[in-house]
Amino acid sequence: MTANTTNEVAQGFTSAAADADRSYDPRLADLARRAAAAGTVLLTNDGVLPLSPAEPVAVFGRVQIDWFAVGYGSGGDVNAVYTTNLLGSLVEQGVNVDAELASVYRQWCASQEPPAEEWGNWPRFYPEMEVSEDLVAAAASRARAAVVVVGRAAGEDRENVLEPGGYYLTDTERTLLERVTDHFESTVVIVNSGNVMDLSWAEELGVSALLLAWPGGMEGGRAVADVLIGAAEPGGRLTDTIARAYADYPSAANYGGKEFNNYAEDVFVGYRYFETFAPERVLFPFGHGLGYTSFDLAGARLDDAAPSPDADVVVRVRVRNTGPRPGSTVIQLYRGAPADAALPHPARELVAFTRTDVIAPGDSQELELSFPWDRLASFDDSGRTGHAHAWVVEAGAYPMYVGTSVRQTIDAGAVVVDAMAVTEQLEQALAPSPEAPFDRMTVNYGGDGRARIGWESVPPSAIDLRARILARLPEAITPTGDVGIRFSDVVAGRATLEAFVAQLDVEDLAQLAYGDVEMNSPLGAPGNAGAFGGLTEHLRALGIPPVITTDGPSGIRVSAYASLLPCGTALASTWDEALLEELAALHGQEMLRKGSDVLLAPGMNIHRDPLCGRNFEYYSEDPLLTGLAAAAVVRGIQSQGVSACPKHFACNSQETNRIYNDSRASARALREIYLRGFRICVQEAGPLNIMTSYNKVNGQWAHYNYDLVTTILRGEWGYRGNVITDWWMRYAPDPLFPQLKDSATRVRAGVDVLMPGGVTWSSKRADGHDDAVLAGYSEDDASGEHLTLGELQQTALHVLRMAATTPAARSAAEA
Repeated sequence: MTANTTNEVAQGFTSAAADADRSYDPRLADLARRAAAAGTVLLTNDGVLPLSPAEPVAVFGRVQIDWFAVGYGSGGDVNAVYTTNLLGSLVEQGVNVDAELASVYRQWCASQEPPAEEWGNWPRFYPEMEVSEDLVAAAASRARAAVVVVGRAAGEDRENVLEPGGYYLTDTERTLLERVTDHFESTVVIVNSGNVMDLSWAEELGVSALLLAWPGGMEGGRAVADVLIGAAEPGGRLTDTIARAYADYPSAANYGGKEFNNYAEDVFVGYRYFETFAPERVLFPFGHGLGYTSFDLAGARLDDAAPSPDADVVVRVRVRNTGPRPGSTVIQLYRGAPADAALPHPARELVAFTRTDVIAPGDSQELELSFPWDRLASFDDSGRTGHAHAWVVEAGAYPMYVGTSVRQTIDAGAVVVDAMAVTEQLEQALAPSPEAPFDRMTVNYGGDGRARIGWESVPPSAIDLRARILARLPEAITPTGDVGIRFSDVVAGRATLEAFVAQLDVEDLAQLAYGDVEMNSPLGAPGNAGAFGGLTEHLRALGIPPVITTDGPSGIRVSAYASLLPCGTALASTWDEALLEELAALHGQEMLRKGSDVLLAPGMNIHRDPLCGRNFEYYSEDPLLTGLAAAAVVRGIQSQGVSACPKHFACNSQETNRIYNDSRASARALREIYLRGFRICVQEAGPLNIMTSYNKVNGQWAHYNYDLVTTILRGEWGYRGNVITDWWMRYAPDPLFPQLKDSATRVRAGVDVLMPGGVTWSSKRADGHDDAVLAGYSEDDASGEHLTLGELQQTALHVLRMAATTPAARSAAEA
């Protein structure tokens, strides 16, 4: 199938150059349209929506034409087969759009090119057309209802800002909204944005409906048109809390620092903070979203109020459609904590969710929500429960709340735990340095029982990391020299991977620790992000294929045309794992057609602060929703014989000075918030690759961070896959081992591949990558001061285990 180019031109859609192959899978396009609608969040509605297609409607705002289909940077710059906009989609669907006003906007937009898209200097907004009172009044004489579109871009390597045109409306936008709401009987406002922005004006101006339309990819314009006329439900539910003012966010006082940020809010991120300390500062609560019908919940109950630790906690509830239309909604289950718990706890934490079937008016559905007992656990990094560095379930009653948002809930009873239980005893890892102390938020209760913010010192690291590393150096495989085993023998099951690796000399082992020296590797499809694996002639002669990587979360970034999919936040806003897995599976099929072995996706970082420029790529402020959404995407992609690569591990929570910034967080906050989604994804979906982040985590770059990658990811979670750097890591000497630096430190930390392995700003060689791995290796040094053979072999095992899953490797084994 090919895109309908005639229709695109007629409706004002934009398209890439017409002289290239624009074939695409219509099933993927249809599913992307469905997902974009399912992720669109209806925040308020006085009954004006859905619109009647026959009734005249006046559409204001240039973004109706210059629609934001995706964000900028590696998460968005896809060579899209086509894109849609709102105006064209409404016309296409037969909506009675005011033609005179539409003509004014078409002419004005044609004469006003959007700002240039330069890396790291992406436009945050497009300057709006000035509208006169006369223009608005004339349009109001022809239509009772108006739609106003406000747009905001988001992009990699650029933060949003607390300025008009960023987090706030511009004067022109404000004037437009004031004039339209003054003149029209009903005003629908669509916010087409990759980031949460200030929405306090909607309440102030009394808009009739407010719709949050995340960038929905190539079918985003059609999806929003579907929602406006009721052809599709606005299925989205918020994955973030929207506060009344930016200063209300718990991260606001510790965000945007160039050198470091103290994650002083600790585990009180997003709704965990607001529901505990400041419910009155919430404009729209986490999980909120309206449809075109209403639901009533009743009969919520626990199957067992004292379940065994080996059994799931099960809550049942009856959901009845009390409105006029068939519809579906998201049911969310939250837990509270014992009143006398030793650890400070948020008032509510998400433990399970599900989406109902489509329920007819007057009908009901009995739902079961279940979750593993250990989701009651919290991480004790201080020992105040008597179990330091452990996941513990404290004794007491854990209230259960089930509802349609974190705020709209009914009681479902309480899980009663008779005695404290340790679900996982660990060791201290990744705690902040004693040289960088800071205080974290905790809970104090006054005489009235209300939670008040308190502060306490964050427990610092007290481990000897050097000793830990030396005690756990991997054993070497005894070298055999070439005994005739080829990689296809391993893939076909005729030989073990260990026996194959035993043949490799040190030069080959070191080479496997580097990606190609540039992006757009000549070994893969034009426009690829880079390659690793079989990069040298000798490695390819052994049968090791080059592994081709491509961005990204919203589509395959190659020179060829590819499908442009809804952004990460849009997908998570569906709260629909089955839908995401189905979409990702079709995306995996497109990877096969485009020549991509590894898709550098999904993006998984927590929405710690609404100003993060890359939030559009990520999912949520909540780690459970993040982890389950990512796991669905990974399962879908990898079901097609290609690989996902979740990123950025970990704490890439801002774009400001991202390659040097230090994310300083307590071990508890890391375990419960910032690493938890990755753990869920690893253990539920088994991604074959993971990408580290640019930033430091508690003083050490993620790509050098032994406790992050080896102690936690590999040791605690059992990850056996390949770990790659983000593109062009920072080089630095090893603070613990003077003989090591740069990529040698990376290999010792357990990070397998430097991507793309190219020339960096700080170290250059004629062949394009540093020589630190070979320089840091010593055959005779048994002290561990140098890289060991076992470390090089371990890296090779990780890389080759992944390479064995590629289509090229499978084909060679079958030949």
